[in-house]
Amino acid sequence: MAITRGFTGRRKQAERDPRLPPGQYDVGKSWPVLTAEPTGRVDAERWTLTIDGLVANPTSWSLKDLKALGTDTYRGDIHCVTTWSKLDTSFTGISLDTLLDIAQPLPEARFVVEESTTRYRTNLPLDDVTGGKAWIVWEHEGKPLTREHGGPVRMLVPHLYFWKSAKWISKVTLLDHDEPGFWEINGYHHRGDPWQEQRFDGD
Repeated sequence: MAITRGFTGRRKQAERDPRLPPGQYDVGKSWPVLTAEPTGRVDAERWTLTIDGLVANPTSWSLKDLKALGTDTYRGDIHCVTTWSKLDTSFTGISLDTLLDIAQPLPEARFVVEESTTRYRTNLPLDDVTGGKAWIVWEHEGKPLTREHGGPVRMLVPHLYFWKSAKWISKVTLLDHDEPGFWEINGYHHRGDPWQEQRFDGD
């Protein structure tokens, strides 16, 4: 028996991937390049990362030094405040926990400021970069991180919007107070949790 159009009910909406936070879409295999500053040009042979501020043992590492400490791989999702998400992607680098174990944060340290070679800065509570939540990474999907995406080395804090994962990272400073970075001064949220849609100050 033929069924007249209209008797079959409303079409079911395509099921939304539960890995997508509210307001986000899956960008698939592409990876948009978004940056507020000129693309950094960093010589991997001369690049160093420093952890300083409220630590007992301020330390700097070359890329070779970091790789000698061992490697970790993150596999999961990343989310940009501009509403794209990239699902099930991978990065290789080293857990920030390993570096902080060497630098030894002082008891009064509660916040960090990430700083890039371009002078870009962003702030985070210390709790958001410890306990297996943040990495210093130099590979994406098994290949060296491209300059456009922060190569040779960038920060990775995947549980927060991606402006908190500073490209061309060069320094992590521990503080006893919050110190807003570039986007936070310009009206963005201080923390940036995509599941809470913390895009702008007051969200």
